[in-house]
This record gives sequence, structure tokens and C-alpha cells, in this order.
Amino acid sequence: MVDLGFVAFPVRHPSLEIRVWRKDAMVLICPPQHPLLKQRSVRLRDLVGQKFIAFTPDIPTRLATDTLLKKQGVDISIVMELDNIETVKRAVEIGAGIAIVPRSTVLQEVDQQTLAEIELSDVEFIRPVAVIYKRNKVLSPVLKLFLAMLG
Repeated sequence: MVDLGFVAFPVRHPSLEIRVWRKDAMVLICPPQHPLLKQRSVRLRDLVGQKFIAFTPDIPTRLATDTLLKKQGVDISIVMELDNIETVKRAVEIGAGIAIVPRSTVLQEVDQQTLAEIELSDVEFIRPVAVIYKRNKVLSPVLKLFLAMLG
């Protein structure tokens, strides 16, 4: 019953229109005192042996992360599975582990130094975020204008 939605890693479907809104770089986050911060960047294999906080298995960002890690042959040690970015960030802040999240979601915490961001040097990991709506939906003038602004 909604007019449109925002989704990460959109999946094509015949009844949906998909318009990419933005592409977020995925970054590794950790507490500001974490030993990995001695490095300017890390490789995925540097995550082996680290306590890792992941999204729950049904979340598209988790599926993409798992696929990337598997493709690179990296086996991580998941200590927590959480269902949203805010709880993942809070768990990392208290030192429960490290995580991979979209850069745009941690700008404030990095600026306030409650979290630190480390670039992944051996992969480009991008999370597409799209606007979706029903293909045959009659759009209001405001929605048409919004979609036109997306390009």
C-alpha cells in the first residue's frame, strides 16, 4: 500500500520499477582504540580471528557481505547478529567486535570519535540503495518530481 520504498541491494522483479538512488561505500568500523587502527587500511583476510558483528542472515547487506567474504576465501568469527545498523554501531562502540557497514551511516560517530573507520584495501565493496515502486502505479506529481530529481 506504500507509494515507494528504499531498499539496499535491490533485486529485479517484473512488477517493480527500480531507480538507483545512491551507492554507499562499505567500510570496516571498530572502537577507536582497536589494534587494527595501527594500519591505514586492512585486507579482508585481516578480519580472520577478529570478533565480527554481522547483520542477521536475511538482510541483503549481510547476504552481500557473506558472498564477498566467501569469494575471497575469508572465514570470519561472528559473535553477534543484529537486525539494523544502529544496533550494530552500538555493539561496535562498546567493544563487542568489528563490523562492515555503509560509510554514510557512520559519519557522525567517526566525527565524534565514538567509532573509527578503516578502508578495505583489497576490495571495492559498494552497497547500492534504490527507490522501488510498482511498475503500473499512477504516481502523484510530487513523486514524479522526486523521481525526476534522482535522474
